[in-house]
Amino acid sequence: MPGGGHGPAPRAGRQGPPPQHPRPRTAPPVRSVPPARPTAPGRPQPLAGTPGSGRPLPPPPRRAGEPGPSRSVPSRGQAQPPAADRSRSAQQSPRTDRTAATRTDTARTDTARTDGARTDGAERTDGTDGTRRSAVPRSRSRRSRSRSAVGWWQTPDPRKATATATGLTRAGEDTGQTGPQGPLELLRRRLVGGSAHRRPLTPAQRAARRRRHVKWGVLGGLGALVLLPLLALGIGWVAFSVPTADDAVNNQVATISYADGTDLTRLVPEQGNRTKVTVDQIPVHVREAVLAAEDRSFYSNPGFDFSGILRAVWNQLQGGVGGGSTITQQYVKNALVGDQVSLWRKYKELIVSLKVNQEKSKDEILTDYLNTIYFGRGAYGIQSASQAYFGKDVGRLTVAEGALLAGVIQSPSRWDPAIDPQKAVQRWDFVMDGMVGQGWLAPGDRAAATFPATQQRKAAPGSGSYSDSRGHVVNAVKAELDSLGITDQEMAQDGLRITTTIDPEQQRRAVESAQKTLAGQPDNLRSAVVAIDPRTGGVSAYYGGENGVGLDYARVSKQPGSTFKPFVVLAALSHDPPIGIGTVFDGSEQTGLRNADGADCPRCDLKQAMTISNNVIFTKLAAKVGPENVAAAARAAGITSPLDNPDARLALGNKEVTPLELASAYATIADGGVWHAPHFISKVVTADDRVLYEAPESQGERRFSEQVARNTIEAMLGVVPNDGLGIGRPVAGKTGTVQSRFEGENNDAWFSGFTPDLATAVWIGTDMNSPIRTASGTPVEGKTLPGEVWQTFMKQAVEEEPQTEGFGTYKPIGEPPSDLPPNETPTPTPTSSAPPSPSSESSEVPPPPPTPVAPTTEPQPGSAALPDGEDPLFPGEDGAATPAPGAPPTAQRQDCSITPCG
Repeated sequence: MPGGGHGPAPRAGRQGPPPQHPRPRTAPPVRSVPPARPTAPGRPQPLAGTPGSGRPLPPPPRRAGEPGPSRSVPSRGQAQPPAADRSRSAQQSPRTDRTAATRTDTARTDTARTDGARTDGAERTDGTDGTRRSAVPRSRSRRSRSRSAVGWWQTPDPRKATATATGLTRAGEDTGQTGPQGPLELLRRRLVGGSAHRRPLTPAQRAARRRRHVKWGVLGGLGALVLLPLLALGIGWVAFSVPTADDAVNNQVATISYADGTDLTRLVPEQGNRTKVTVDQIPVHVREAVLAAEDRSFYSNPGFDFSGILRAVWNQLQGGVGGGSTITQQYVKNALVGDQVSLWRKYKELIVSLKVNQEKSKDEILTDYLNTIYFGRGAYGIQSASQAYFGKDVGRLTVAEGALLAGVIQSPSRWDPAIDPQKAVQRWDFVMDGMVGQGWLAPGDRAAATFPATQQRKAAPGSGSYSDSRGHVVNAVKAELDSLGITDQEMAQDGLRITTTIDPEQQRRAVESAQKTLAGQPDNLRSAVVAIDPRTGGVSAYYGGENGVGLDYARVSKQPGSTFKPFVVLAALSHDPPIGIGTVFDGSEQTGLRNADGADCPRCDLKQAMTISNNVIFTKLAAKVGPENVAAAARAAGITSPLDNPDARLALGNKEVTPLELASAYATIADGGVWHAPHFISKVVTADDRVLYEAPESQGERRFSEQVARNTIEAMLGVVPNDGLGIGRPVAGKTGTVQSRFEGENNDAWFSGFTPDLATAVWIGTDMNSPIRTASGTPVEGKTLPGEVWQTFMKQAVEEEPQTEGFGTYKPIGEPPSDLPPNETPTPTPTSSAPPSPSSESSEVPPPPPTPVAPTTEPQPGSAALPDGEDPLFPGEDGAATPAPGAPPTAQRQDCSITPCG
């Protein structure tokens, strides 16, 4: 060849363009675009991308399988970048990587790509030889040319997809600048929005998915309900051992202390106080009585009461205690020494009860239970209890005696006949009726049975009970522990340390005051003294009599006599309109209603009537305000005894209360109308320093206004000086004397009074409700022996206390009382405390009429109608009405030989 070429000559028939090399993956080189030439008329316009057209070049055609460019649609109103910028962007190096090309600004897309209408059927220039051909529609790629596009590893954002399809964006949303999502966002989108490879779920598919989730959730919950209890049962079955009868009597020393921490008593039950017996030694009727009292389904239940456990769980979730247990659970609980009252203990009881029920027979369980349970009086086990209560072996017990012992099991400090005979009879009836209901006792035998007599209660060695006055304090503490859900069994076995509110010095003074006053008096006289701190309700001194294993007279219900009159004043001050203590009444004796000697008062206000204890005036006042309102005022103050069906004579104390209740009610008045629950216990701690109970620092509960309380106190301030019982401090008080059925005799005598710091009630009477006389033979009255006990105690109790300003400023409700001594006629004043009005003028007390007048049957204008207005015992407000001579009474008259009159 010319030129010395030695290359092979081309073969014939192979003429044509040189072979094409594969297109590189980089973007093709961009050719120079010559200036646009004017187009002749009628000549077709160059298409977009044609050199010289001035329009942006279209992207190069993609090969099969090659991902296409992402299409980014500008928002509506977004300007296109200038053509120069688009040309400059197109003049990239042919070596530029396709990935870099995909990251160019979204403005490279032309208008034809924006609306999508110019891609179908349009022609474009190849860019190589200038020929025209039909444009091939480009399919979208999963990978975007933009960094903000969605990759295969990301979940598409439905909002951005919608914006891209519509050309609209939300306010404040950048649709093209969001980078790849983080792992947490990716996980969230996976869980919420599904995978990017899946299409969005239809509503039907979403509903089906929800149904699947609910179904598996329910199945999982049911599985947990079945598997978790089984797992807990299996763990407990392996972990907990079955206790023995000896384990259930693992006694520890319990201590009851005074408020200052010094010991009051120590409870050390002895092992010798328990005697084991076999099931054959326990009569069948005794066993049946225990089942009737404690667990009537014992022989049929699996060892636990599921409903009782649910009640216990519910009660404890609400902050309460208790819930009911079977005999097996009680036996197991007694063996679980040191476990607190909790759901954990109930769980342990359940597991161990099941194991005991599997490993022992029912007779063995019942025998172990009866050999370990505490019956009170220091007796552990049925044999020791039989000796303590009846002085005989268990094999000789009758049905009635067995029922009494069975009833005592639940709460020995409550059901022991020596402590509360009335409650003991109620419990015995419950057990006997239960035996009849179960078919264990014939109805005829039940009808013939009588409540059995028990031995005198003795102070067992180490039981913590005393034969002197301290025994009543210990019993009161035990009773309060029982009310708190802490049983005698726990107190005997958990090594409890109980701190009381009893002040040792105050206790000594109370006991000595009662003993000193009654020294040399008739032997049949009994006394009770209760002192309460009005600010807390804590009992600081408690004397229930000399016999600590006998009746506690501080809890024995007796008629309070005229100590109930302050509650009538409370009701009057709360009346609408209120009746102030300056209201004047006629206190002259009426037919069937008389006053004590020296208590007559023709014209007295309420304070004067309180000072001399005029019965007529307070009976009238109680009728006016309503006996039910008087009872409500007493309950608000703190009286808890039933005051059912009261009448006007409630003002004279014809309903029974206890000295503890009366002291608590007077303490409420002393604290300005704020009631605090009376209590003996301030704290209970176990041997391992767990606090089982601590008295809350309550602010009390306001029962009536401070002004009403202060006016009531004002009405009571003249009693103590008038009776010569002053203690050198401002003190409010009231006497009470209950007359006997025998003329001129009294059955009960009271004195109750208070300072701002201490409220004390004293009672003196007898066991047989018989007449009470002093050593000199005179009837005992409230201001004599009870007043002496109260004065002696209160003088010592307050002598070390700092002098106070008394009860605060007195602001009268209605008319203030007269300053005149009792029995001196005060100036007539309106009896109504309402502002002067024509209706209140009729309340003014006129001078007594010279001759009796017939009672009126209509209430006076503006005054409240009295019950039975025609009753001569309850005349009108002016008190002037008296029965006509010879007129028969129309109401039941009071017999002062039976009901209290003073």
